[in-house]
Amino acid sequence: MQTMNHTGVMMWPPKYSVCGVKVSSTGYDEALHFIMSAARRRTGATVTALAVHGLVLASRSSDFRSRLEQFDLVVPDGQPVRFALNLLYGQTLVDRVYGPELMIRLCRQAAETGVGVYLYGSYPEVVEKLRLNLEQRFPHLKVAGSEPSLFRPLTRKEDQALVDRVNDSGAGVVFLGLGCPLQETFAHEHRESIKAVQVCVGAAFDFYSGHKKMAPVWMQRHGLEWLFRLMQEPRRLWRRYLVTNSIFLIKLIVQLVQPKRFWV
Repeated sequence: MQTMNHTGVMMWPPKYSVCGVKVSSTGYDEALHFIMSAARRRTGATVTALAVHGLVLASRSSDFRSRLEQFDLVVPDGQPVRFALNLLYGQTLVDRVYGPELMIRLCRQAAETGVGVYLYGSYPEVVEKLRLNLEQRFPHLKVAGSEPSLFRPLTRKEDQALVDRVNDSGAGVVFLGLGCPLQETFAHEHRESIKAVQVCVGAAFDFYSGHKKMAPVWMQRHGLEWLFRLMQEPRRLWRRYLVTNSIFLIKLIVQLVQPKRFWV
């Protein structure tokens, strides 16, 4: 699997427009290969796992969409996003690239290859429990650093101190658990200053810290994870899933009927 062109520039997987948002057509193995190749070189790169919620947000916000366009890898996190890539472009993706699962697979490879990881986001008790759980699951994993979000904009001095901590840690992968779209905004703003692959994984921090439950595998495989999470947190998530899922379906139908309305 070739990752570099003849000039030494990384050749990331191709992207295709889904509802006007460019998504990478890729699976777990290819995504892991590219991310770890960059991580071993400590090459700055940006990666996010985009489900329906994030895709609809980007389709309705030119600012957010323009940030995502500059990401190196935008993997199809939700099954509906994978279905759309296959339906619209004849792709043959057999599975989505689920953010939490991508994180675990990256941690496994990082442990095997000696690549350090950094955890940034969520609350102090969540990120600390996440660190302990990952180190227990992967004894050889080097967690080069971990810290929670301050839940406010950082001052210029605080931001530079954070960048220095990450870069000085030697980590090749930085996992961001700030939630969408804050984590993507952070990664985009630091794409030149952080010398590691920033991977936006959202709810993975809550899941692997034990703070929240993950949907059963059978629901994930059938594109029903949204329903499980809605049942867990109906008051917080009803609008995200019921409204954004409907918007996604409408936009997808429009793209099927009038593809020229979307830059493809």
